[in-house]
Amino acid sequence: MENKTLMTDFYELTMGQTYFDEGKEDEEVYFDIFFRKNPFAGGYTISGGLAETIDYIKNFKFNKEEINYLRSLKQFSEEFLNYLENISFKGDIYAVPDGTIVFPNETVLTVKAPIITAQLLETALLANFNHASLVTTAAKRITNEAGNVPVMEFGARRARGIDSAIEASKYAYIGGCCGTSNTLAGMKYQIPVLGTMAHSLVTESSDEYEAFLKYAKSNKDNCVFLVDTYDTLKSGIPNAIKVADDYLKPNGLEFKGIRIDSGDLAYLSKEARKLLDEAGYTNTGICLSNGLNEFTIRDLKLQGAIINSLGVGDNIAAAKERVGGVYKLVATIKDNREIPKIKVSNDSAKTINPGHKKVYRFYDKKSGYALGDVLTLSDEKISEDKYTLVHPVETWKQKELSNYQVRDLLVPIFKDGALVYQTPNIEETKDYCNKEFNTLYEEIKRIDKPHEYYVDLSDKLRTLKQELINTHRMQITEKEKVKVKRWEEKN
Repeated sequence: MENKTLMTDFYELTMGQTYFDEGKEDEEVYFDIFFRKNPFAGGYTISGGLAETIDYIKNFKFNKEEINYLRSLKQFSEEFLNYLENISFKGDIYAVPDGTIVFPNETVLTVKAPIITAQLLETALLANFNHASLVTTAAKRITNEAGNVPVMEFGARRARGIDSAIEASKYAYIGGCCGTSNTLAGMKYQIPVLGTMAHSLVTESSDEYEAFLKYAKSNKDNCVFLVDTYDTLKSGIPNAIKVADDYLKPNGLEFKGIRIDSGDLAYLSKEARKLLDEAGYTNTGICLSNGLNEFTIRDLKLQGAIINSLGVGDNIAAAKERVGGVYKLVATIKDNREIPKIKVSNDSAKTINPGHKKVYRFYDKKSGYALGDVLTLSDEKISEDKYTLVHPVETWKQKELSNYQVRDLLVPIFKDGALVYQTPNIEETKDYCNKEFNTLYEEIKRIDKPHEYYVDLSDKLRTLKQELINTHRMQITEKEKVKVKRWEEKN
């Protein structure tokens, strides 16, 4: 794998120089990745990017070329550059596996490492998590709305660059798509590759019939014709049927389908079905595409559209949303003692949960449905008999739980720099993602105004958080008192 260690924001390096100058290069810290709201105003997010993070960590090392580049910037001391030249990841990472359903404000990945190393990881780890989680979530929302109708991912040309397109195809497949048009992604990840034809084949030809005929002759086992180049009902479908009559049927070949990529898809699909059935092609499928998302798919189904497959591009590979994962320092270690840290904000949603934590999920023993999550400090145990889930903000909202089983969502990935996690293959991850999704109540899956899933804080964590907030407020108050006193003395 290509070395991507310099995939970090420049300020991570300048802060690293500061830590080094202060002699803190060996100081161990904890950083958490979490996000503050679900994308698409949805009820859930699906975590991704761990596989890429593992590859990044395994190759975390500065080479000579990178060190020389940093030297050329004339911003770093030779001592610090020598330190970087010998750096490698020697810490711990805990994370939720790819395909895990996650929710706002709960930890999805924890890094324990020397502070300079931990700081340098921020940009790459967030880039991996944010992009992969967005694509997987978008794909799951769309494929869930499609139901039993297979969804093909067509978004490579709309993705944000080649690497982004390849990873988007991977996570779209994990999120429920049946395959991709991206041939390179197909080869790299063994994803089924799918496709029909483009309008250019039609416009290059002398007429539509000729285009369909020559395509049929060279793609005998994949005769899906794009029928909307000129006029779907008056030209496209009649010519497709004529090719089927003249060439496919006499040669014992199957007329697999048509694709409609413009116009009123609901109306055209219903009329297309009539034309195909009247011609005797009752098994010929209808594929719909053209800027589809979960809402248009829902509406198409409500309007009685005839759909055998869907092609979705932009709204998966280049989804117009973001996950917004952040990477925050939550604890330092001094004299083998964890010291919890907190960022306090006037915006309560941006006040972080301090300390090294675990995330537990409650499942109903009878139904298997997820009941809620709770964040705890790392040394806490969860009762196996009963638990009261409390809304983290509106504390009067409470849910009494019993007859449940508990799962620790964060699993060890690296220990003391060594990889201890066996990355599942793409089919295993896809299956895991689907099983995870099936633990959610339907109300949480709604694409409009979903039910809120509870993510609670343990009493111990909630108390610690409030104590740290109060401490910082007192410190600010004391500083203000000193300022006032100095002003009074001066005046």
